[in-house]
Amino acid sequence: MVHSSGISKKKGSRRRSPSTTSMEDAATADNIFELDDQFVNDYRVKVVPFGFNGLGELVYMRTYSRIMEDGENESWTDTIRRVVEGCYTMQKTHIEKHALGWDEEQGRRSAEEMFDKMWNMKFLPPGRGLWAMGTDIINKRGLAASLNNCCFVSTEDLNKDPTQPFTFLMDAAMLGVGVGFDTKGEGKVMIVEPGSPKVPYQISDTREAWVESLKALLASYFYGSNEVDMDYSHIRKAGLPLKVFGGISSGPQPLVDLHEKIRETLDRNVGKPITITTIVDIMNLIGKCVVAGNVRRTALISFGDAHSEEFMDLKNYEVNPHRASFGWTSNNSIFAELGMDYSKCAERIKYNGEPGFCWLENMQKYSRMNGTIDNKDKRVKGGNPCLEQSLESRELCNLVECFPSKHENLDDFKRTLKFAYLYAKTVTLGLTHWPETNRVMLRNRRIGCSISGVAQFLSTRSLEVLKEWLSRGYDTIQDWDTIYSEWLAIPKSIKTTSIKPSGTVSLLAGATPGMHWPESRFYIRRMRLGKTSALVEPLRCAGYPMEDAFGSENDTLVVEIPVDVGEGIRTVNDVSMWEQLSMAAFLQEHWADNQVSSTITFKPETEGDQIKHALDYFQYKLKGISLLPKTEFGSYPQMPYEEITREEYERRFSVLKSLNFFDVAEGGDKEDGIGEMFCDGDICKRIGEFKSKGGKAKS
Repeated sequence: MVHSSGISKKKGSRRRSPSTTSMEDAATADNIFELDDQFVNDYRVKVVPFGFNGLGELVYMRTYSRIMEDGENESWTDTIRRVVEGCYTMQKTHIEKHALGWDEEQGRRSAEEMFDKMWNMKFLPPGRGLWAMGTDIINKRGLAASLNNCCFVSTEDLNKDPTQPFTFLMDAAMLGVGVGFDTKGEGKVMIVEPGSPKVPYQISDTREAWVESLKALLASYFYGSNEVDMDYSHIRKAGLPLKVFGGISSGPQPLVDLHEKIRETLDRNVGKPITITTIVDIMNLIGKCVVAGNVRRTALISFGDAHSEEFMDLKNYEVNPHRASFGWTSNNSIFAELGMDYSKCAERIKYNGEPGFCWLENMQKYSRMNGTIDNKDKRVKGGNPCLEQSLESRELCNLVECFPSKHENLDDFKRTLKFAYLYAKTVTLGLTHWPETNRVMLRNRRIGCSISGVAQFLSTRSLEVLKEWLSRGYDTIQDWDTIYSEWLAIPKSIKTTSIKPSGTVSLLAGATPGMHWPESRFYIRRMRLGKTSALVEPLRCAGYPMEDAFGSENDTLVVEIPVDVGEGIRTVNDVSMWEQLSMAAFLQEHWADNQVSSTITFKPETEGDQIKHALDYFQYKLKGISLLPKTEFGSYPQMPYEEITREEYERRFSVLKSLNFFDVAEGGDKEDGIGEMFCDGDICKRIGEFKSKGGKAKS
């Protein structure tokens, strides 16, 4: 039975997406690259290989299908066309700008092969790429940061420019970039009483103006400049549409709240050097503002000293009750030291899954952790929120995702890696609006070619086969990096591979996320939709169960999709903490020259006392890791994931009909893709559930 048609109603003509409305800031009209209409239209009549019985297609329509000039939503073919044309336009613009000689025919052949690999989901850009590549966000506004997944900023030089790390984090977060930050600025700035009299400060209705208002407020406490009297009257009212990134305006209230809370935080510290708690408070308050401000796509991680009780107690809300309303906005990890005593950390982890661990020494010394020290990343200062990338301060990274289990053989996989690599390398051609960031990125050209579906691959092939694919695949990427770096006349990438946790992108392809094993083979996946959404009627006609959303009965529905992860799959219940750690180390040795993002689940009763010993052993094999207690929450209404039996799955599957969003969706509200939230993976959802349903905030 086919559940995903993916066929567009309009097959004969080019349906322009947001990719070609304007290229004035990124390229001249002559530099725009376009695929041949007939080539693209041949794909419109094919069945799109969305995964998981309609879940992949629903995620696509809700998250990545943009509204085009004709008022209709993109089909999968339209989206891939937009992304590929945007990618090759970036290449063509770079080549012609530097008079390197663009070959249009060669570019066409290459783009068509990338299109086919991407359309068939043998590899995919990150969610940010699917949503933004080829749109006016890149082509007209030139916000290349929007194509990057994550970044890191250090507070180590806080005394040189004390406002900069905070404003950088806010600016990046408002562009949907996940941000890591450290607390090394502790004690380097004295907090002072703002000067008087108050001076009026008018805030205009732009992202930049919100960031500048934060800078003005912080400057009054760091430099003693005049206290600012904020005027929010020019910020658009709540409920109005946001033009660039989509969504609905929250109005000025999140910014008002941010300013008030930062004043309260700094007033408590006037006359004292800035503390670890104050640094993290400000960063977390910014994160809360960004999420409330309807940007939606961000995540934070804070890094602290392994021996700091102050840092370790940040989520102990008995010690820090003022942080209870915003402490959730970042995960907290320590810069672990090789050979340290992990006893105290292990005890905390048993209760709330924090801190995570970042071995900076390993990040700086090693590419792949295969025994060879190369010191390539000696300037690395930290990492991104999911810790799959080593990063210098203010450095961004971009990722791309491959699915080995979708390949027939090693040669097929290696060929896909060429185009996955090329997409990521092309993104490094885009400049950001931060000069310091551009300086780092132009030098490093860091990318992260990731793989997902490891558990599915191992259900049909051996670990030895995976080792061969990873090792030879890694070499293939290095070969292409030599070739394409010479062609583009840019430096080779300092690092090229990682394992990201994955999120909605793996759902599109029907793959398990990153290296993680699934919770169960058969489960129900529930998703929320507005009652007036154009996606509701096609789902109803196809037989997917729906009901009113608990607590939002008037305007929201919950749809249920039955999922089968695959024959022979092992679940996380079958895999010990030690085996999970061993797989992370295996991938760090044979694939990832950046890092492996892995959240290790453990059974507190039987494995909790082993955490210290596990960290003692694996500190020499990993660059970063986090651990999460496996806790039974019991049943509650409309759980996002609910394990079911094979019989229940087969019953639900048997009544489903063909799902076709384009032929049935008439009369509902058209919706522009919302883009991927930064951390939208299964593991991240479990962390959120743990902390809201059963985990202890107290460390």
